[in-house]
Amino acid sequence: MLTGLPSRLGGSARCVVMGVVNVTPDSFSDGGRWFTPTEGIEHGLRLLDEGADLVDVGGESTRPGAERVPVEEERRRVLPVVRALSRAGAAVSVDTMRAQVAEEACEAGAVMVNDVSGGLADPGMLAWLAASGVPCVLMHWRGHSADMASRARYTDIVTEVRDELAARLTAARYAGVMTDRIVLDPGLGFAKGPEHNWALLAHLEVLIALGRPLLIGASRKAFLGRLLADAEGEARAVEDRDDATAATSALAAAVGAWGVRVHAVRPSSDAVRVAAAVGAAR
Repeated sequence: MLTGLPSRLGGSARCVVMGVVNVTPDSFSDGGRWFTPTEGIEHGLRLLDEGADLVDVGGESTRPGAERVPVEEERRRVLPVVRALSRAGAAVSVDTMRAQVAEEACEAGAVMVNDVSGGLADPGMLAWLAASGVPCVLMHWRGHSADMASRARYTDIVTEVRDELAARLTAARYAGVMTDRIVLDPGLGFAKGPEHNWALLAHLEVLIALGRPLLIGASRKAFLGRLLADAEGEARAVEDRDDATAATSALAAAVGAWGVRVHAVRPSSDAVRVAAAVGAAR
C-alpha cells in the first residue's frame, strides 16, 4: 500500500500509468516539443484525456550525457506547469533531484516527488521528504547523466540493483521518511546497458520482494530501439517505440508493478487494463 496520494492511486487495483511531461529543450524522447509552459500544460492535459493517472513534470533532462541546469531555470520551467495542471484537477508528480524544487512544486500543487537520484543528488532531499510527508519515488542511481554510462558495471545486475535500492530504502527510513510513502524504481537505462535492462525486466519479482511499490520506466528507451533495429542495424526511431513500450507495461503490470512511466499514455493504459483483467480472471 502507498499512502498520501489520492485513493485511486495509493491502493489502485491495477497498475498506475504515469504520463511524462518534459518541459526541457533536450529530452531524448520529444526534442523539446513541450518546452514552453503553454505547450507543457497542453500536453499534460492531453495525457490526462488519454487516461494518465499521474502526470510527471520535469524540467531537467536526464538523457545520457545531459548536463545539469541551474536551479532557477528548473524552477522557471516546472512551476507554472505544475500549478496549472494541479488546478485542472491532475494528480501531479514532480521529476526533480532538488529539494528546493520539490518543495516549491508541492506548494504549487504536486502530490508526489520523483527523484531519479534516490535522494543522493541533494543532501537535503530525504530530510525534506521526511518533514513534508510527501510520497516519493526513489530510483536506483549511480551518478549524473554526464558520466553514468561509465558506471554500468555489474557482476549480478539484479542482486546489485536490489541491494542498492534496499540501501536507499534504509537511508530514507533512517531520515524519517515513512515507509508507506516510498515507491522504488530500478532505473532502466540509468547506468545500465541493454542486457542489464532486460535482466531487470525479467526478474521484477526480486525487486517487488523488497516490499514497496515498484515503478517501471522503460518508455521509448534505447534498449527498445536496439531490439527493434532494422535489417541494417539502425535502431527504431524514438517516436516509433510506443508499441514495444506498451508490451513492457503489460509485462510489468502482470507481475505486480505499482506503476509504469510512459510518454504515450493510451497504449500503456490499455495494456495495464488488459493485464488487470487477465489477473482478475485467474
